[in-house]
Amino acid sequence: MSIDPAHAARPLDAEDELAPFRERFVIDDPALIYLDGNSLGRLPRAAQQRARELVDEEWGRGLIGSWNDRWLRLPERLGAKIARLLGAEADEALLADSTSVNLFKLVVAALRARPDRPRVVTDDLNFPSDLYILQSALQLAGPERRLEVVRSPDGMTLPLETLAAAISPDTALVVLSHTTFRSAFVHDMAAVTDLAHRYGALVLWDVSHSVGALPLSLRETGADLAVGCTYKYLNGGPGAPAFLYVRRDLQPALQNPIAGWFGREDPFRFALDYQPEAGIRRFLTGTPPILSLALVEPGVDLLLEAGLDRVRAKSVRQTEYLIALWEELLAPLGFTLNSPRDPARRGSHVSLGHPEGLRINRALVERLRVVPDFRAPDNIRLGVCPLYTTYAEVLQAVHALRAVVADRLYAEYPREHSGVT
Repeated sequence: MSIDPAHAARPLDAEDELAPFRERFVIDDPALIYLDGNSLGRLPRAAQQRARELVDEEWGRGLIGSWNDRWLRLPERLGAKIARLLGAEADEALLADSTSVNLFKLVVAALRARPDRPRVVTDDLNFPSDLYILQSALQLAGPERRLEVVRSPDGMTLPLETLAAAISPDTALVVLSHTTFRSAFVHDMAAVTDLAHRYGALVLWDVSHSVGALPLSLRETGADLAVGCTYKYLNGGPGAPAFLYVRRDLQPALQNPIAGWFGREDPFRFALDYQPEAGIRRFLTGTPPILSLALVEPGVDLLLEAGLDRVRAKSVRQTEYLIALWEELLAPLGFTLNSPRDPARRGSHVSLGHPEGLRINRALVERLRVVPDFRAPDNIRLGVCPLYTTYAEVLQAVHALRAVVADRLYAEYPREHSGVT
């Protein structure tokens, strides 16, 4: 694909039907090129107003009465909205805790539901924190339990047949990131779920890099369990509560291993024995963090209004545009494409590799006001968020990458990590 670097972005932005959504986010500095929404999404303007209502009206004036009036059912009410982004039923999703805590809950619940199966299967493309959670859960589950980490042949993708070789009748659970964090490789959810079910194993998906970026079909594919965060493409805010999904027919069979009063039937009776709620609410534990939880809703509403099919279509167009620019302008400077070329197998960020990736990233952020992020060993991740990312920003970011290497601007920066990248 041949590109006119000077003009290609303008007609694309002019034709963008999602362009008006950009105005509904806080863009404090229009000169800053922000391509890190795959780590932390921008602030929706509606969230600013919602925060004022929460603090001034619901907390300030309503006080304890706001629990009954507005707050008590927020976890499942917002879970029902997120379920629409997951391709799930309203009573199958719940907003609660962090992704890690939710993952731990569902892993332990699944292992208890498959007591005679010792193995859990994952891959080395999974987010490392997910592996830490798995290791911790398996240690608690007993010495007979073991984790098998399937190795990617190229560090970027995982063929279905490679995964299939690791799943057997003694597999209790398969745990994968649907869209992988380094390369944005997207697993075939339907094929993997079907493969695991053929052996009687459960499947748990981490959809943190998928939800809000591409349509999901948890119900249609028969997915058993899922977790995900809300601060990336859902624009829920830093450290915003995460969500979990449990297929409706599995809910009665699975027990929350961190039993707490908000997951108990009639919690305000204060009985000393634990009797879980009948449905998804049984996976609550402690008191929900209402202020941060409620601020997830504006970002979810924006995505529901825009429609995930339109969001995904723009994401594919923008990442294809970025890859075409890489091929013409960056590949000659030693940048490699570390994401799948097939858009059907790629999420909404593009990873470009370079031996000086960390220092290039620092130069972009600190000198040229372009904000991607860096993931070891060499990945500069460029996140496309269709509700607010423009084609002009993608083009400017590529020109900045080119300048950093061509002019060796990265050379003034140290090779050591320094905080969040």
